[in-house]
Amino acid sequence: MIKIVFSNEEKKSIAYDENTQIGQCNFIEIENNWNIIHTEVNSLYQGQGIARKLVELIIENAKKYDKNVIAECSYAKRILKKIM
Repeated sequence: MIKIVFSNEEKKSIAYDENTQIGQCNFIEIENNWNIIHTEVNSLYQGQGIARKLVELIIENAKKYDKNVIAECSYAKRILKKIM
């Protein structure tokens, strides 16, 4: 089962299959913005919506921390345009 967790300390969301990391979405904090800079999922797990869940988890946590979300990552940009 795929588990997705958020780490504010590491500035990323991480996807795990059991104990194996299979993807991550990294961001940097600039003033009141979280800038998503990279999204990556292991090729064996692509096409399952994992990357989208990684991005969505950062957006969800940004709201909790009262931060704006922007994206340099081209994939995250597309997701932001769809849901914001």
